Amino acid sequence: MENYTDIKKPSKKEQLTAMESYKTLAAALEELHSENPEIEIEETDEKIRIPLKALKLLAKILKATSQGKSISVVPIATEMTTQAAAELLGCSRPHLVKLLEEGAISFTMIGRHRRVKFEDVVNYKKAMKLKQEQYLMEMMKSDEELGLYDS
Repeated sequence: MENYTDIKKPSKKEQLTAMESYKTLAAALEELHSENPEIEIEETDEKIRIPLKALKLLAKILKATSQGKSISVVPIATEMTTQAAAELLGCSRPHLVKLLEEGAISFTMIGRHRRVKFEDVVNYKKAMKLKQEQYLMEMMKSDEELGLYDS
């Protein structure tokens, strides 16, 4: 497995191969109905079953590669460190710890270390985004009522 330092931009040849493969895979995905379709590796004549979600992820990777973008696939742990959770939320670790201590996001203690569930962090992030959108709508409505949008 490559490290972050080993990731390089795809070559032109890799981009062209990815583009051709993406087009073929995207067309095939349109016609698939099985949750675990079987594919054949031509060079070895082996047939393997692959979860449909994995094939869809492969299609996204091929599309990004064809556009010359570097790719990194990182498995998501079910539990995260406070630093990883803070990075996901885009805040500082001390702020995240404050949120944990206030009960905004649940956590568990492993020795002296806090661990948070990925799902809980994502749910908190979604809830905060929804709350922000509601506040913006209220502000816009209030400004309209005060006539601030009139010319």
